Amino acid sequence: MALSSEKRIGVIAIILENPKEVQGRVNSIISEFGGIVTGRMGIPNHERNMGVLSLIVEGSENEINTLTGKLGNIQGVNARATMAKQS
Repeated sequence: MALSSEKRIGVIAIILENPKEVQGRVNSIISEFGGIVTGRMGIPNHERNMGVLSLIVEGSENEINTLTGKLGNIQGVNARATMAKQS
């Protein structure tokens, strides 16, 4: 089992409902954790008024889970993380 301080690679999938209303808060939180974000891709879906983001992250399990939790606590935002089994 990996120690929480060991760096792991992961992906955070984020779905934004009504992105114009939440994107400022989402971007602010992602910026707070900019040290662990190594890649970002966003795809808007204007027809459904939704947006999908994927973040590639490299950090401790605690850092990745904290970022995911903060994002998921925003109303209208769904965030889930998956991490590599090895550090």
